[in-house]
Amino acid sequence: MTVVKTSVRNFLAHKGRMVLSAVAVLLSVAFVSGTLVFTDTMNTTFDKLFASTSSDVTVSPKGAAAADEAPSQTGKPESLPASVVGRVEKSPGVKSAEGAVSSMSVTVVDTENKNVGATSGAPTIAGNWTDNDLRSMEITSGHAPRGPTEVMVDADTADKHDLKLGDELRTIVVTGDLKAKIVGIATFKVTNPGATILYFDTETAQRGLLGETGLFTQVNVVADDGVSDARLKADLAGSLGGTYKLQTQKEMADAGRDSVGSFLDVMKYAMLGFAGIAFLVGIFLIVNTFSMLVAQRTREIGLMRAIGSSRKQVNRSVLLEAVLLGVVGSIAGVAAGVGLAVGLMELMSSMGMELSTQDLTVKWTTPAIGLVLGVVVTVLAAYIPARRAGKISPMAALRDAGTPADGRAGRIRGTIGLLLTAGGVAALLVSTQAEKASEGSLFLGVGVVLTLIGFVVIGPLLAGFFVRILSTVVLRGFGPVGRMAERNALRNPRRTGATGAALMIGLALVACLSVVGSSMVASATDELDKTVGADFIIQSDTGQPIVPQAQEALEKAPGIAHVTEYKMVEAKLTTPDGKTVSEDLAAADSTYAQDLRRETVAGELSAAYDKDSMSVGDIFAEEHGVKVGDELTVAFKGGESAKLKVAAITSDDVSVDKGAKYLSIATAERYLPAEKMPKNVIMFAAAEDGKEKEAYAALKDSLAAYPQYKVQDQTDFKQDLKDQIGQLLNIVYGLLGLAIIVAVLGVVNTLALSVVERTREIGLLRAIGLSRRQLRRMIRLESVVIALFGALLGLGLGMGWGTAAQKLLALEGLGVLEIPWPTIIGVFVASAFVGLFAALVPAFRAGRMNVLNAIATD
Repeated sequence: MTVVKTSVRNFLAHKGRMVLSAVAVLLSVAFVSGTLVFTDTMNTTFDKLFASTSSDVTVSPKGAAAADEAPSQTGKPESLPASVVGRVEKSPGVKSAEGAVSSMSVTVVDTENKNVGATSGAPTIAGNWTDNDLRSMEITSGHAPRGPTEVMVDADTADKHDLKLGDELRTIVVTGDLKAKIVGIATFKVTNPGATILYFDTETAQRGLLGETGLFTQVNVVADDGVSDARLKADLAGSLGGTYKLQTQKEMADAGRDSVGSFLDVMKYAMLGFAGIAFLVGIFLIVNTFSMLVAQRTREIGLMRAIGSSRKQVNRSVLLEAVLLGVVGSIAGVAAGVGLAVGLMELMSSMGMELSTQDLTVKWTTPAIGLVLGVVVTVLAAYIPARRAGKISPMAALRDAGTPADGRAGRIRGTIGLLLTAGGVAALLVSTQAEKASEGSLFLGVGVVLTLIGFVVIGPLLAGFFVRILSTVVLRGFGPVGRMAERNALRNPRRTGATGAALMIGLALVACLSVVGSSMVASATDELDKTVGADFIIQSDTGQPIVPQAQEALEKAPGIAHVTEYKMVEAKLTTPDGKTVSEDLAAADSTYAQDLRRETVAGELSAAYDKDSMSVGDIFAEEHGVKVGDELTVAFKGGESAKLKVAAITSDDVSVDKGAKYLSIATAERYLPAEKMPKNVIMFAAAEDGKEKEAYAALKDSLAAYPQYKVQDQTDFKQDLKDQIGQLLNIVYGLLGLAIIVAVLGVVNTLALSVVERTREIGLLRAIGLSRRQLRRMIRLESVVIALFGALLGLGLGMGWGTAAQKLLALEGLGVLEIPWPTIIGVFVASAFVGLFAALVPAFRAGRMNVLNAIATD
């Protein structure tokens, strides 16, 4: 009990010094808790949606796309005959059955030609209004559509785009454009995560979305009273045989959950990974805090040992303080995590994904995980300082505060750090020599971990060297104040090394990702310059196939030398070695050989566009023993089988169309019925000589009525690629910002405790003439040099990681290494400002000290 009382008293006595460490725990736990609450809430939202939109049993075509698959590239979903509804109604256990039509291959625009579809990644869905929709929606304005010129929209879309009854919408589908006026608005009974929903009458939906009446995409079946979904499914299987896919409500909900589950899992684990980085940085802050507190209480602990406290009791006392810190920080972190989750929901809502706080889900596991994680990490971080406290002897009570460094321990630490760093560098070098990316990635991961740990361990050794160099450049110009700041930073290399290491981790990841991102852009740009011969590229950002009316408009544009079609055809290939593999074949016009220059290792690529011919990549050819002149059996999905001759083998040492297998559109059309022939996923165009500007403008004008597609020249395409990678990196930098914030708190805490530790020294300096302004400057300069030290280590380490990663990615076609020097230099300079910011409060407090009281401090 005495140990507990002592721990609580010490914790409360130093509560001001514990605040920043508690904030580090709070932020890390908040990120973990917020991530769990956010993803659990999204799961709840989707579970409710999927459960409310599914009938007891759903009958759909065997080949219908799964919930997590892209819409059919034909532009029309798989369908079944309307006669199936009658067969289902006659099956035992069926109370009612109705046919439904649904398609996601649609684009909806208003009278100003603005896309009013979903922009957050959620689908835009058009279909017919059915009784089953009443399970999830209710008409809150107007009425359901009754004819070909009427449409009903969901309330969320209407609110978002200021749509009202009487407004006209144009729905763009492969069969043509459907123009209709809004006659009704339906509101979701559960949260709509952001999908745009349109309802037509049944005949209009069939004709417009499926191309003809008498077809449905599914049949919604309601069970008789007392009949379970599983029993109903079994009865329907007996009535319909194995011709159709049957799913119960639970199976439909599970399929829907699986479709978004993979995306949510990626988001969840990525965010938890960044939370882990923040925890790692927080460990340095906590270690520093307790190390300095133990050093400052050396005499106090020595007195405790002199009056009978054992080593275990002293050790336990420090660890109990850590437990208190972990508990306080974790409880606050869990509460902050719920607030963070709500903030993320608001952010997602502003981006188009609607999430309601009514679905906020806080499972009991979330606070439990946050509390356990926060306390365990805090205690582990405090373990080494606690052991050090336990080793303080009673004689320490007779000495000044602080204990001399253990030279032997420093040498052992340095040796271990050098060995770890050398091992990590060796692993990174091995990764750059790998022949396969899968083999090299293991060595890359090992190298990153070992070099990171090695730099952390040898941080105190590096501090002495690099701080002197940085001081020569940065501090010497400030005269005696600069020299004192340098000596303060060098006074305790272990502390400086740990503080710099906290900042090093976040900046190392920033530098690594910057190098990889810049190299990806440079490699792709170089590849485009070498291979892309087309002047213009036409495609949709959302992957929508190019509808025939848009294609016709493109082909009529003036100043165009040729337009190339490009379709993806699903097929199964049987190779000479007897293996059957599923592949996507690129069916294109012969002009594609001009639009994309591909090096061949055997044969002529132009011959691959001849009748019943094709090409394969050299990796595929090597794996299956394929040679020019061999015949492959190609079974086209939804069509016939054919024997196609391999006319060319292309090099896969590329990043554009890597592994592509080409054949002509005419060959694909020979073995696929017209209704199964995919639409173009992308198109290319070349301008007539000297008419590039006119052709560019003409193509844009031709697609003005189809806002889902964009026309890009090569400059646009490169910029778009750069912007996409830049946006991804900005998200990553934002998540890494938490770790950097924690590192900044570490600098603040180190300086604050250092000021307390040097109270008497500061008083003496003030007494011999150091002004308050000079004192504050000295502390700010010390902070700047520590921050620059951490930045120097982090950026250097990160560039090494990024270079090794690029060498590995070169095996996948990303062969250009580019160091983003403006970013690297900008981050380094920004680190100096981080140091200045971190020193503001400690410098202010030091400047306000009473000189006489400071000198009198023991």
